[in-house]
Amino acid sequence: MRLQATLCVLLQLIFELSSCTQLWVIHGSTLELPCVIFQSDISGANITWKFKGKDVSPEATGPVRVKKNGLYLSISPVTSANEGEYVCLVKENNVEMINFFKIAVAASFDYTLKVFEGSPVHLPCHFPPSSQVSANALWFKETDAGKKMSLNLQDDSDYDDQRLKLLYPLDHDQTVLIRGTVMEDAGIYHCESTEGQKLSTIYIIVEVAPTPVPFLCKDSSTAWEPCQEEISRTGEPMLQESLAEFSMKLYSYLRQTYPSSNLLFSPISISGMLSHLLLGAKDDTRRAIERAVCVPHDFHCLHFHTKKLREKLSGSLQMASQIYYNPQMNLGESFTNQSIQFYEAKPTRLLNTSEENTQMINSWVANKTNNKIIQLVDSIPPSTQLLLLNAVSYSGQWKVKFDEKKGLFTKLNGDLVKVPVLYNKGYTMTMMYVLGLKSQVGRFALSGDSSLYILLPRSNKVSDLQQLEEKMTDTAVRQMMEEMKATSPQKVEVSLPKIKLDVQPDMNVLIKKLGLSSLFEEANLCGLYSEDRVVLDDVRHRAFLALTEQGVEAGAVTTIAFARTHPSFSAMRPFIMLLWSDRAEVPLFIGRVTDP
Repeated sequence: MRLQATLCVLLQLIFELSSCTQLWVIHGSTLELPCVIFQSDISGANITWKFKGKDVSPEATGPVRVKKNGLYLSISPVTSANEGEYVCLVKENNVEMINFFKIAVAASFDYTLKVFEGSPVHLPCHFPPSSQVSANALWFKETDAGKKMSLNLQDDSDYDDQRLKLLYPLDHDQTVLIRGTVMEDAGIYHCESTEGQKLSTIYIIVEVAPTPVPFLCKDSSTAWEPCQEEISRTGEPMLQESLAEFSMKLYSYLRQTYPSSNLLFSPISISGMLSHLLLGAKDDTRRAIERAVCVPHDFHCLHFHTKKLREKLSGSLQMASQIYYNPQMNLGESFTNQSIQFYEAKPTRLLNTSEENTQMINSWVANKTNNKIIQLVDSIPPSTQLLLLNAVSYSGQWKVKFDEKKGLFTKLNGDLVKVPVLYNKGYTMTMMYVLGLKSQVGRFALSGDSSLYILLPRSNKVSDLQQLEEKMTDTAVRQMMEEMKATSPQKVEVSLPKIKLDVQPDMNVLIKKLGLSSLFEEANLCGLYSEDRVVLDDVRHRAFLALTEQGVEAGAVTTIAFARTHPSFSAMRPFIMLLWSDRAEVPLFIGRVTDP
């Protein structure tokens, strides 16, 4: 009833201020149509109402009723039967006055959003999960005349001062951001597919912003809460479960952004990067980051166990995170000290020029990754306040030698490409068909107490790959590993394409999908910098992974055809891979190979 009353008041306000006569009304709401839309004494006039050409009786007692001797026509509740043209005829002193109202009834608004003037607002819209996204949705706003006006949206990936922006181009999520909302942005918005399918209808109410409160950081010098349970056995399993859940959430988002290309990322590295920033986050920003990385709000031992985890993995994984900041900022002492304590990273001031900063950052990345990654950034804008960077690399070796030969890899579109193939006619491994994932899974032991899991969809069809990806929850993956542990290894004839991936996903889009858009807009990072609002300018993540034929001399290529003597595992078509640390029981990399 509160929604109905509010809507009625808003519509009356529109009548008093506007000459528009075409209206959208919510199904089930209450509507009052005024016979005149300006101040006039017509108390002695003869007033009649018509609906679709037929008189509305003044004595009517149903949903449509005449009120105040015809001054208003009330409709309550509004249904689809009330759509159409309403006419009010006033006769007084041989003068006639006619007002027309064309009413369209919306089944409902998917979202009603109330926003203060000057604030950003997100307009949600999603394609069905099962659909293919080949073109962006179309966005419209209704005009005062009831017509639809197309929105001119910017859909490039740069996060700049564009007022209207499509956040995730060619993604199932077609959310639009309006920055610096003005009163004229109020109204009804529609999101539709290019085929005309309605995806969402949004009603925006813009209110005058309250008097702004001066920015003030409270308890800005307070350090992260001490870990009181360093010897507890619950902290490490809690972090492991959080990382598994976070990993599958990341993969779900990234596969939507990159539906068919090669994909590689390090969930443990991205989680560590956000955990590092969490040291300086307060209030809502802290809670948002904790939700994003899937850890409880009261998990005060997060940084302690993250440090222990990094130490466990240091033998095989080169991982580096760093925060670069504007030299005019004075970072909080507690934040700086704890960055060094937990992440071995002292936040670094940016230099004077873009060229100097680019060289400094790329040199740092190359050093931290043993030159596996030599370039992470192309340039750094002079206005940059805060940069959060991350780089990770892993070079694993098989525990059994492979021969190399040439073979044909079948791509998603059915094309065959000739690629180098790692081949072993009797590789001892665990292999099984996992019913819960509807895929064949092979586990390969690697150096550094790690395992590579390769998940093969039932065919090279896009639909089978998508079905596997949809079933890859953290629970399903852990169940798969338990089933693999209970299965005895066997000798298998193995064919794998040589794997060498170097991928840099769009982290700015990923950060927004994780519910952290506020980091780019109005984050509370008082623990990091307390003198003013600070926003994140850019986030980068680059992942490199190479698996080669251990012990094979360069150029030793063979085309020998081996007779099949064992069950076979052939990953010569698109597959998903999980690089898992058996020692730390956490995912290191997750990737998809569609074109080796």
